[in-house]
Amino acid sequence: MEINELVNLIDNGGFPVAISAYLLIRLEKNIMNLTLSINKLNIIISTKLGVGIDNGNDNKVA
Repeated sequence: MEINELVNLIDNGGFPVAISAYLLIRLEKNIMNLTLSINKLNIIISTKLGVGIDNGNDNKVA
């Protein structure tokens, strides 16, 4: 995101919208990594407990 786009976003949508968009863009990779880690942990725990789970959506985020 360039400075001109950020300034335009602030002018059009306001400061809270601009900050929210910036944080979502900035944290998207971390959120994806956390999602994958939670899915892996779910599989490990389910395996240890002997419970079957549907893991067909391992790499997809809703």
